[in-house]
Amino acid sequence: MHPAPSIIFFTAASGAGYGLLVFAALAGLIGLVPVGSASGFALLLPALLLVAAGLLASAGHLGHPERAWRAFSQWRSSWLSREGVAAVVSFVPALGLAWAWALDGRLAPLLALATILMAVLTVYCTAMIYASLKPIPRWHHRLVPPVYLGLGAASGSAVGIAAAAWTGAPLLPLAPLVALALLVGWGLKWRYWQSVDTQPATATTADTVGLGDRGTVRLVEPPHTERNYILDEMGFRIARKHSAKLRRHALVAGLALPLVALVLALLLPSAAAALLLSIGAALALVGVAIERWLFFAEAEHMVMLYYGKGAV
Repeated sequence: MHPAPSIIFFTAASGAGYGLLVFAALAGLIGLVPVGSASGFALLLPALLLVAAGLLASAGHLGHPERAWRAFSQWRSSWLSREGVAAVVSFVPALGLAWAWALDGRLAPLLALATILMAVLTVYCTAMIYASLKPIPRWHHRLVPPVYLGLGAASGSAVGIAAAAWTGAPLLPLAPLVALALLVGWGLKWRYWQSVDTQPATATTADTVGLGDRGTVRLVEPPHTERNYILDEMGFRIARKHSAKLRRHALVAGLALPLVALVLALLLPSAAAALLLSIGAALALVGVAIERWLFFAEAEHMVMLYYGKGAV
């Protein structure tokens, strides 16, 4: 599939934003950060900005953004519509939590729990937009929703501990939570890569024309004599060697370097630690962006079998 920059930005930014909302609400509920206006602004403002920026980018990807409101009406059958509804609803508890925490300097436990629930639900709906598409085997995979949730938590927690560090909050109680999120998120992604690399082809040319149970189907001549939209969008290919290199870059930027920054920050003065963790957070977002580019670039649509590809 051709990777669209707006969708890459949308999924990476909104995932990190919702992950940061979960991180902030959870850290506040269990007492890992001091609840006050400073921590409220530092943790919740960037979360809301990331979510809003991601959603705006997704609207910009539409051919007619002015008609985006129509997507909300199909929530009974469309994961895209459900994601839109969940995203809008999630702002209600999140803004209420921000008002209580950042402006009043107090934590509202029910709003914190509702924020966590809606953030998780929204990211799950986003993942299911892709996981529900049977014609794309690499997306129609059981690990896609856990990976989206895990990487959102990983990048969001990396941003969260950096924000908390600037307020002077103690880092040691937060460090295990961040390390766990990074290891679990990228561990799930590594397992997903192993799975899709070894899974057998599940479709043939016969399946694309509805003759999968009638025997072997072969292509007599190509469907088109020149490039078209389907070939440009669905026929994007990335060489295996480039894919392996980008996977390593994603793991180094998204996992290894943020973990190193986390460990070193525990040994440095507060100002230096905050700066180092901010760099680690930026790298975590870069790692997720690379991973998301690969998620689209490595996907193969069954329609390409109609154009002569052997199996998907």
